[in-house]
Amino acid sequence: MERVNVVGAGLAGSEAAWTLLRLGVPVRLFEMRPKKMTPAHGTDRFAEIVCSNSLGGEGEANAKGLLQAEMRQAGSLVMEAADLARVPAGGALAVDREEFSGHITKRLTGHPLLEVVREEVREIPPGITVLATGPLTSEALAEALRRRFGDHFLAYYDAASPIVLYESIDLTKCFRAGRYGQSADYLNCPMTEEEYRRFHQALVEAEKHTPHEWENLQFFEACVPVEELARRGYQTLLFGPMKPVGLKDPRTGKEPFAVVQLRQEDKAGRMWSLVGFQTGLKWPEQKRLIQMIPGLENAEIVRYGVMHRNTYLNAPRLLGETLEFKEAEGLYAAGVLAGVEGYLESAATGFLAGLNAARKALGLPPVVPPEESLLGGLVRYLATANPEGFQPMYANWGLVPPVEGRMGKKEKRQAMYRRGLQAFSGWLAALRPPLPGARTLEPVPGA
Repeated sequence: MERVNVVGAGLAGSEAAWTLLRLGVPVRLFEMRPKKMTPAHGTDRFAEIVCSNSLGGEGEANAKGLLQAEMRQAGSLVMEAADLARVPAGGALAVDREEFSGHITKRLTGHPLLEVVREEVREIPPGITVLATGPLTSEALAEALRRRFGDHFLAYYDAASPIVLYESIDLTKCFRAGRYGQSADYLNCPMTEEEYRRFHQALVEAEKHTPHEWENLQFFEACVPVEELARRGYQTLLFGPMKPVGLKDPRTGKEPFAVVQLRQEDKAGRMWSLVGFQTGLKWPEQKRLIQMIPGLENAEIVRYGVMHRNTYLNAPRLLGETLEFKEAEGLYAAGVLAGVEGYLESAATGFLAGLNAARKALGLPPVVPPEESLLGGLVRYLATANPEGFQPMYANWGLVPPVEGRMGKKEKRQAMYRRGLQAFSGWLAALRPPLPGARTLEPVPGA
């Protein structure tokens, strides 16, 4: 059997390769790092996380919780690594990024059917291929796609939050708490109205990076840099990453005027990131602003925020719901390139692209998860969304059909969760040949 090509060893490519390998299909996995690095990556490991270390909220009332459960049922390598590398994050699934990528790299490179090629792919490889090059697809490969399919590309700009050293935080000015009485997994830096006013003004006036290619910026709304939010109005941050709602300072018994939350980045708790503070500001400006935050006056920044250009396809024009290109049999896209936003969504589309690539190699018809499942709803959206103004999509309840009956919002979402997971589990069980590693329906952690 000829090897199937997987281009890119991020979360989507790693999951695609793992799915192919589980079905006995040999894989040639291309990864250009470390020969050619990207503006955001720092290692040569597979599935390196470069932005937030969170894979989203858990539980039956959360859409990402359903997608996590579906991926666990499917035997996902990304979810296996996430569960092993979990760090405290309240109601979210956050991971120690080094342990996470290290586990995935070890599992894949130890498989006898995997060949790893460390070089940049500049042309679309012949044969069955999954393109999972992520948000930082190289210019050469992007140009090759343009030549073959036309100029059906869009781009948005994404940003990562700074990370500070725990020992440099003044804990006398912070308090541990989760919103609305959830587990106290977050550090909260409260601000008075005057402190917020000064901080907002400094943020609006701060100097940002302005590379010449960053003109007419189009940000994905879920990842707008904090300085851009500040420029939208004085109160924008108070309804966004700095909202104090649901947080009471135990020293005053009251909600602060504004709050900056920090989330644990590693299992040892040595590094903490500023939640929702994605930024493209120049590094000296980041340091100045961070040290204006109460409790972070002497913060040591171990990773500055960065902003980078993300490239993705206009999925409704180019892809079917199987993630195969409409005009190129045997060519698949997954991850951010396919038009999804988020680590979990990238891995999930990698799973489906890998599954259908494996079925193509085995002479079997393609498959799509049921519409009640989150993954099924997500790929159907990619294939059928309005191509005019298309933007990347992340897991949300609007992707699946609503449930009937009179009930509250939480109860409806829990019913959609149970219905979706049952449908997805039944779909997995009906696959022929069966998918090794897939599980029967069982209680899911965090549900």
